[in-house]
Amino acid sequence: MASQKIDSVRELIYLSYANLAMAHSAVDKKQEKYGPINYMIRSKLFKRLKEGTMNMRSIFDDEKIKLQTGSICNYCGSIEHLALDHIFPQKFGGQDNAENLIFSCRSCNSSKGKKDLMEWMNYRGQFLPLMIIRRYLKLTFYYCIENNLIDRKIVELKEMELPFKIDLLPTLYPLPINLILNAEENKSDICKS
Repeated sequence: MASQKIDSVRELIYLSYANLAMAHSAVDKKQEKYGPINYMIRSKLFKRLKEGTMNMRSIFDDEKIKLQTGSICNYCGSIEHLALDHIFPQKFGGQDNAENLIFSCRSCNSSKGKKDLMEWMNYRGQFLPLMIIRRYLKLTFYYCIENNLIDRKIVELKEMELPFKIDLLPTLYPLPINLILNAEENKSDICKS
C-alpha cells in the first residue's frame, strides 16, 4: 500500500481497521511475519472501505465472540476476580451498554482504571488481543458517526474531550508472532506485568 496522507477521522479508522485485518489474517494462519497475502488484504480492505464498496463488520460479530469466550478477562485470560469493564471509560462519555462492556479481572481493571484502552496498551508496552482492538475501533467508528465527527480532520479531534484518543489508534501492528486474537490464547500472565 503506497504511503498516503491520512487527514480525516474516517481514513484513520479505516487504515487502522485494514492493518488490523492484515494482522488478524497472519495471526490466524500462525505466521511469524507478514507476507504478500496479508498486505493484499490490508490494501484491498482499505481501498474498498474508502470507496464505500465494503463496510466495517457490525459489533454483533464481536458480541458473538464475547459470548463464546465466556467469563474470562478479555485482556489477560484470567478466570478469577472478574468484573465488568467499560472499554470507553464512563468518565469520558463511555456508554453503560453491552457493546462497551467486557469482562476484566481485578488486576487488569485496576491497572487500566479510567485510561483510554490504547493509552493503557501503550503504557503496558504490549499489544492487547486483536479482538479487543477490533471492538475498540468499531466503538470509535460508531461514536464518530453518531456525533458527526467521522469526516472531520484528525487534528480537530485531538483538542476534544472524547471517550477515546484519536491519536492513539493503532496504525502499525507488531509482527504476528507477537500478537494474539483472544485473551484465552494468552500464554503469558499479563496481569502480573
